[in-house]
Amino acid sequence: MRHQKKALLVVSFGTTFENAVHAIEKIEDEFKETFPEYDFFRVFTSGMIIRKLKRTRGIEIMDMKRALQYLYEEGYTEVICQPTHIINGQEYEKVRNAVLPYKKLFQKLTMGEPLLTSEEDFKQTARILLGQMPEYKEDEAVVFMGHGSAHFANGAYSQMENMFRYLGRENVYVGTVEGFPGLDYIEKRLKTKKIKKVHLMLMMIVAGDHAQNDLAGEEDSWKSELLEKGYEVSEAITGMGLLDGIPQLYVERMKKNLLFSS
Repeated sequence: MRHQKKALLVVSFGTTFENAVHAIEKIEDEFKETFPEYDFFRVFTSGMIIRKLKRTRGIEIMDMKRALQYLYEEGYTEVICQPTHIINGQEYEKVRNAVLPYKKLFQKLTMGEPLLTSEEDFKQTARILLGQMPEYKEDEAVVFMGHGSAHFANGAYSQMENMFRYLGRENVYVGTVEGFPGLDYIEKRLKTKKIKKVHLMLMMIVAGDHAQNDLAGEEDSWKSELLEKGYEVSEAITGMGLLDGIPQLYVERMKKNLLFSS
């Protein structure tokens, strides 16, 4: 019987920050360990990042279409594709739309879901993040920065904030840098609660450009704006991919998808 070639694609938006890529690698390593019978391939969805990595560092990374075409031409029969996106937004839809035309070209093509899909996903993710939060007093708050999107899936960030409340944590807020709610709305709520100190944290898989510049940069960042308004500010810039438990959530989701599709 002819040996069936199996491929594993871990699909991320991408990053050009060398330190930030470790968060992606931790998720990738979890998949490699769980699915050793699959050949591993890294895929990025950002064309800008792919081009910059090739231009500045000579690193070649495939996008979704190129990766799937390559696997087809190389005779792979089974492919599992796991995005590392957090919400079911535009970037996830980009991956799904790239996958659909290739479904009929492989014997089996399974696509995983983003981190925040079911109610249980929100609960498990919130518990992991709660374990990373500093101790804070009544006049202090924890503020997470998510990426955000114009897509309706952006509502997942507000649901995460509600999940923190459900799990018993007040004064925990979730805002976004490219969607609603932004820092302006978060700050109004901080003011109403008479908050004096803010602990900034990241709700992104990698601590890349948004983390370094929009969250904690010297100018025009959430940190600088809050300092200007008189808050004491601390920040913890850690990509969620580095947190114990997050890579495992992605893997468990793929295991379930493979079980249901078999």
